[in-house]
Amino acid sequence: MSKQNTAKIILHVDMNAFFCSVACLLNPALRGKVFAIGRENSYRGVISSASYEARALGIHSAMSLKEAYTLVPDLIVVSLDYSHYVHYHQEFLKILHQYSDLVEVASIDEAYLDITPISKTRHPLVVAKEIQKRILKEIGLSCSIGIAPTLFLAKMASDIKKPLGITVLRKRDVKEILYPLSVADIYGIGKKTYPTLISHGVQTIADFMDLTNQKKIIDLIGNNTYQYAYSHILGNSSNVVDPNRRSESESISTSQTFDRVIRSSIEVLYELRKMTREVVNKMKKDHYYTKTITITMRNLDFKTITRSKSIDYTDEFDVIYEVVTDLVEDHYNDQELRLLGVGLSNLKDEKSLPRVYNLFTIENEDEKQRTIDKIIQEYQTKYGKNALFQTKKKNL
Repeated sequence: MSKQNTAKIILHVDMNAFFCSVACLLNPALRGKVFAIGRENSYRGVISSASYEARALGIHSAMSLKEAYTLVPDLIVVSLDYSHYVHYHQEFLKILHQYSDLVEVASIDEAYLDITPISKTRHPLVVAKEIQKRILKEIGLSCSIGIAPTLFLAKMASDIKKPLGITVLRKRDVKEILYPLSVADIYGIGKKTYPTLISHGVQTIADFMDLTNQKKIIDLIGNNTYQYAYSHILGNSSNVVDPNRRSESESISTSQTFDRVIRSSIEVLYELRKMTREVVNKMKKDHYYTKTITITMRNLDFKTITRSKSIDYTDEFDVIYEVVTDLVEDHYNDQELRLLGVGLSNLKDEKSLPRVYNLFTIENEDEKQRTIDKIIQEYQTKYGKNALFQTKKKNL
């Protein structure tokens, strides 16, 4: 009897230069141009994303705008309302959900999906190509896709061919495909970590996996990081795509560093109102509710003050902004500020929230009557026995 293959088939769909691609959809004149996403008409802040043409000239995400303009003086910098990114995020997710019920959002421009069931009747590579073509044709965005038996390997695979690449990475292919790559390509190895490894002779993933280098690597990056990367590269990691993984821990926030000094509570509340509207809109797009609201204030001495308040789960702007107002009134003392921010955390998907029952949602008559009796009893205790009572229903 032949052994049945029980390996999962997981796709990692990674949108190519997502922020810049959305900008090109909204303004086709940007196509082929050297441009980046950041704060327009300013030398403050950092680059969020760069077009492939800009990347070829050394521009990259997290680079300061000042450094970017020094490198490319005629760099075009554009900024877009976040709602545009959310819209296209939702559009590509709609396509993914047509192939699997198990879709896990990793970030606004990437997601995992488990296509094991559909792969019993269709080849995974055919499915991946179809998804890629549909996203390009129906939405106008390009993506790269990794196909692997674990989430980690699928993520590694999707990074190998960009843009518009598809890479199949089975466990038996790891040595052939991954080992020649730079240690900088190991997912989870930080930007400050891999230069240290390279400077000590650990240049490729093959070098990293060589047990003769084990002690040296652990001394450089620590045992936990080493064991995590080593086992994940071998394929010994999670193969579970969990659509609800982010629902309990995700947070949504926004902040802004101002060119001017914020000097009054009126200015603080004015700016925080706009930010609150932004984060609430993001939250509602993903059908989340929040329990904890946080404000952040940074003064001219770079001292950061963070204050939070938890309430019952809500997605209402007015309720959330009222909490923001309370936090400002309690903790802002007319100091001069350069940065403000708002964050929403302890988020839950609306489906995971406990149902709130009232007289309009209770269908069981006995349960409804018990609720009515309880309300009447509480009201009479407070206002007197004749304050509220129930009349008997007449038979017609």
